[in-house]
Amino acid sequence: MTRLHAEAAGSGPPLVLLHGFTGTGAVWTPLATALGGRRRLVTLDLPGHGRSPAPPAGADLASVADAAVAAVAGLGVARAAWLGYSLGGRVALQVALRHPARVERLLLESASPGIADASGRAARAAADDALADAIVRDGVPAFVERWLAQPLFATQTRLPDTVRAAERARRLVNSAGGLAAALRAMTVGRQECVLGRLGAIRCPVLLVAGADDAAYRAHAAAMVERLPDARALVVPGAGHTPHLENPAAFHAAVEAFLAGAADAAA
Repeated sequence: MTRLHAEAAGSGPPLVLLHGFTGTGAVWTPLATALGGRRRLVTLDLPGHGRSPAPPAGADLASVADAAVAAVAGLGVARAAWLGYSLGGRVALQVALRHPARVERLLLESASPGIADASGRAARAAADDALADAIVRDGVPAFVERWLAQPLFATQTRLPDTVRAAERARRLVNSAGGLAAALRAMTVGRQECVLGRLGAIRCPVLLVAGADDAAYRAHAAAMVERLPDARALVVPGAGHTPHLENPAAFHAAVEAFLAGAADAAA
């Protein structure tokens, strides 16, 4: 099992934070500031990202979820709220399905349940394998430019240049080999579609999507229909990265959702 880099800060009820592809745990620094130390925040670097090693041969999303649970347990946290963005959201879904006792509540930002069509999964796996080859061939700076040029991130052009530059710099700390191995192991093309299993997730779930991200609004709506205790929240003025594009609204949503846990405990 891959040993993931994990850090904890603050005090109070624990919240585990999982970043997206090409990110690191550092993307959550603004959220940590907003929460003001009122939570014990556990940030992980996913395999092949930041200070976590590349996933070994044969690793998949399920084994990454197991490694995330082990890393959190290693910090003395048995049960927590989990927040995952994009790739991190898919990992968090696997954690909730494989280790339900570890998840108090689940917050998924711009997350997908997987590709239902087998041919679609195969095509995506092949495309991501080719992209992984390109990362190694062309290097991280060229890949990051290509990655951020996707229509998925077009709404980020509305952000100030300083914010976009900082976001790009955070992605550049990763290695080509690590990102390529992570993409091959955790591509949505090799992940089962979990829509049919969502009824097993009994904890409260909040699904967040940007108003300008139609594909992930649709994913959120589809999951809400199948989860026993879930609601969707659309963040205005944001695309695929609400935490970056409208941080005030995103932070307020997180705090309100976590406050529900405090109310339930009281």
